[in-house]
Amino acid sequence: MNTMRIKTLNIFLILFCITANMYSQPAYNFDKMQKEKLGRGVVAIRENPQDVVVSWRYLSSDPENTSFNIYRNGKKIANVPSSTGTFYRDNYTSPGEINYTVVPVIKKKELKQGKGNYSLPANAPIGYINIPLDIPADGVTLAGEHYTYSANDASLGDVDGDGEYEIILKWNPSNAHDNAHAGYTGNVFVDCYKLSGEKLWRIDLGKNIRAGAHYTQFLVYDFDGNGRSEVVMKTSDGTIDGKGTVIGDANADYREAGTPDNQRLQGRILTGNEYLTIFNGLTGEAMQTIDYTPGRGNLADWGDTWANRSDRFLAAVGYLDGVRPSAIMCRGYYTRSVLAAYDWDGKNLTQKWVFDSNTPGNEDYAGQGNHNLRVADVDGDGCDEIVYGQCTINNDGTGLYTTKMGHGDAIHLTQFTPSMKGFQVWSCHENKKDGTTLRDAATGEILFQIPSPEDVGRCMAADIDPNHEGLEIWSWNSDGIFNSKGELINANMEGLPVNMGVWWTGDLLREMLDDNYIVKYDWNEGICKPVVVFENCESNNGTKANPCLQADILGDWREEVLMRTADSQALRLYVSPIDTDYRFHTFLEDPVYRISIATQNVAYNQPTQPGFYFGEGMTGKFRGYDFDKK
Repeated sequence: MNTMRIKTLNIFLILFCITANMYSQPAYNFDKMQKEKLGRGVVAIRENPQDVVVSWRYLSSDPENTSFNIYRNGKKIANVPSSTGTFYRDNYTSPGEINYTVVPVIKKKELKQGKGNYSLPANAPIGYINIPLDIPADGVTLAGEHYTYSANDASLGDVDGDGEYEIILKWNPSNAHDNAHAGYTGNVFVDCYKLSGEKLWRIDLGKNIRAGAHYTQFLVYDFDGNGRSEVVMKTSDGTIDGKGTVIGDANADYREAGTPDNQRLQGRILTGNEYLTIFNGLTGEAMQTIDYTPGRGNLADWGDTWANRSDRFLAAVGYLDGVRPSAIMCRGYYTRSVLAAYDWDGKNLTQKWVFDSNTPGNEDYAGQGNHNLRVADVDGDGCDEIVYGQCTINNDGTGLYTTKMGHGDAIHLTQFTPSMKGFQVWSCHENKKDGTTLRDAATGEILFQIPSPEDVGRCMAADIDPNHEGLEIWSWNSDGIFNSKGELINANMEGLPVNMGVWWTGDLLREMLDDNYIVKYDWNEGICKPVVVFENCESNNGTKANPCLQADILGDWREEVLMRTADSQALRLYVSPIDTDYRFHTFLEDPVYRISIATQNVAYNQPTQPGFYFGEGMTGKFRGYDFDKK
C-alpha cells in the first residue's frame, strides 16, 4: 500500500492544533462541554487457537509518551511502547479463562489511575465477543397472524457509570411495517445488556406504539451529566417500564381495525395519547413522562389521513448550548417538519424550543427532511446545528438555511478533504432531478452535483483511494466513483457497497461494511476485495443491510461491528484482529462522532463519521509531530 505510516497521532488535538489555514473545525469549548468518563476499554479476543489479540483505548488524558504494561493472569508479559499502537498479540494457547490487565506507564513508572481489565472466557469463540440474548416470546395479532422476534438496531450507553458501555437493543417483530403499509404489528421491546450477556432490564412499548423503522427512535446518552446514560423515546398508554410499571392507561387500545372497504387503516394508530419518556439507563424505570411534541393533531395537515406522513419520526442528540447535550425529537419530513428540543437535569424534562415548518417564514423548510439526520457545529459558533436532510436548523431552533431539493434516504457529514474548511454534506435526492450533491454544511452552497432523472436511493462517502485528496463519493446512480472535486476516478462500481463504512484493517482508509461482510477497495485494480465474512450472522432492515451497530465501542481507535446471529440467540461483537501501528485517541472523545453513534439507529441507519478530516493527506504540526516532513 502507498499508505503513509504515522506512528503517533492525537486525534483529539486535530480539533485544536492542526495548521489553522488548513482546517476550520467546530469551536467547541471542551473545558466546559459535558463529556463521558471513558475507561480504558480493554478487550481481548482469540484470533485463532494460538493467538489472543488485546487492544485498549488511548485517551486524550494520556500524556503523549505513555507506554503500557500488559499483564496476563497477574504476570507482566510485555511493555507496549508509545511509538506504536495500543494493540498487542499474545501467543497463548491455554483454553482456560485469561485475565488481561493494561496499565499506563510514564517514565518507567506505572500509574495508579487509568488501568483496565478484561477477562477472556474459557474456550472463547474466534474473533468476537458472544452476548447471549433473551428473545421475546412469539405472538399472535388481532387478525390471527403469528409473529416472531429478531434483534434489530442497537445503541451504546454507560448506564452504571463504570466507564464502559452497555448495549441498548431494540427487538423487531416479524410483522413490523413501513408507514406506507397497513397491518397489525407485535409490540416493540427495548432491552439493556452488559457485554457479558447479563440483561439489566426490558421495556415493553405496548400495543399503542406501532413497530417499524420509522416509529421508534431511541436516544441513549448521559443527558444530565451524572456519569450514567439515560434512554429517551416516544411512548404511549400501556408502555411498561423496566420496573414493570405501566405508563398511562393500561387498557387503552388505539389500534385501528380497518373496514372491508378501507383496509389501509388496519393496525395504524391515528388517535390517542402520545408521550415522551426518559428512562433510567441502569434500571429501565420511567423517570418522567410528558406529552410528545408535536402531537399528531389533524392528520391531513401532514399530507394524508392514514398516518403515513404524520408518523415519520426522527431523533438526535445535540450540544445546542455548547455545554450540555439536549434530546431533539422530530416528526415529519415529506411535508410538515417539526423538531422539539428537550433538556434533562436529573429531575425535570423541559422543552427548550420547537421549530415548525408551518410557522410563518419557515415554509421553505417543509418537505426537506431525510430518513435520517446529522448533528454538528456547522457554523463554528461552538453550538450544534441539526442537518435535517436538505435543510439545517440552528442551535436556537431557527432555520439556518434550506436547499429546497427535497427528501432523500442517505446523508453524510464530515470534513471531506484536508484543504476544505468546515464541514461538507453528501446527500442523495428522490426528486428524479437533483441526483446527489455535495454542499457546504454552513451555507447550503452546492459544491458538486451529479444530476439524475432517477430516484437516487443511497449514497456513500469514505476515503478509499489514497491517490486522490480527501473522501471519495458515490451513489447508486452516479455511474462511478468520484473524488471530492467531482472528478470521475473509476467508472466501475461493481461490488462496491453503498450502505455502511468501517475502520477495520488499521490503515487510514475506510473499508466497506455491507450485510455480513467487509470489503476493501483495491485502488490499483479498481475493484473490491473481501476482508472478512461474519459467518452465521444476518444484517437488519432489508436492503439497508446494516449491522445492529458499527462504532468504536472498545479497544483501540478502530471500529467494532455488532451483528445478530441468524437465530437472534445472541449478538456478536466483532473486533479487528489486524495489527496496527497507528495510535489515535479514541473517536469517542469527538462530539460529532459520538453523536453519530447515538443517531445511528434512527430510521435508515448511517455510518459513524468524525467532526474532522480523517484519511490520507492529513497535514500540520502539533505536539512536535510534523506531517509535512514525515
